[in-house]
Amino acid sequence: MTATIISPDTIDAAPARRIVRPIPTTRLAKVELRKMFNTRSGFWMLISIGVLSPISAGSLLVFGLNSDVTYQNFVRASGFPMSVILPMIAILAVTNEWSQRSGLTTFTLIPSRAHVIGAKAIATVLVGLGSVAVALAVGALGNVAGSALAGVNTVWDISLSMASQIVLYDLVGMAIGFTLGVVLRNSAAAIVGYFVASLVVPGILVLLAHARPWFEDLQPWIDWNTTHGALLEGATNTGKEWAMLGSTTMIWIVIPLVVGLLFLRRSEVK
Repeated sequence: MTATIISPDTIDAAPARRIVRPIPTTRLAKVELRKMFNTRSGFWMLISIGVLSPISAGSLLVFGLNSDVTYQNFVRASGFPMSVILPMIAILAVTNEWSQRSGLTTFTLIPSRAHVIGAKAIATVLVGLGSVAVALAVGALGNVAGSALAGVNTVWDISLSMASQIVLYDLVGMAIGFTLGVVLRNSAAAIVGYFVASLVVPGILVLLAHARPWFEDLQPWIDWNTTHGALLEGATNTGKEWAMLGSTTMIWIVIPLVVGLLFLRRSEVK
């Protein structure tokens, strides 16, 4: 047998420590963006947008008058299916971590929940911006083809200011869905909550405004559907109208989102 001589320097040397670098936000955003559409629900929602948007734009040629063949009308028609489906995608982007049990893996790999939710928010904004670009492109094609088929002049009636309000309209709609996902963290409950907030609550506020005259002036300051719809029309121009939009955004998005994030940091993932 031979003896192995160990140098004192080797004994005293500390083992090399591995430096673990945090996962960059850009990579997380790419992962969350892919997770939005690689599930069955996300995939079929994406397919439904691709099918319904051209059909909705084409219906304008079938049922509309020649005077309806304008760029603005085609953009609205192509964007209508997106305005309904995209908030659901924003909801599922958040609630899947709790309802599909993927959160056990996600929050083990990335313990910082704020980091994960921030990446989901970035992915939501990117999807919203992309959907507006698609709506504008489909609307442009429909406008050129529709005016040629109808034999009328091509009307380009969307200004830069109105285009920016359309972008804001889309982002606010997705922000409502994202907020409901953060607050409720349950897919079914959040989707039902979105339709209640979009269809039921505005009707109740309108009836209350008719029944109580004092509430008529207050309604636009708390009815997000009114200020949200004004963005699509490009009708938010005065300081008062922007203040109303800020008020409804604070009531329906900012405050619930802050409260939801506080509870989300402590909620148990099962």
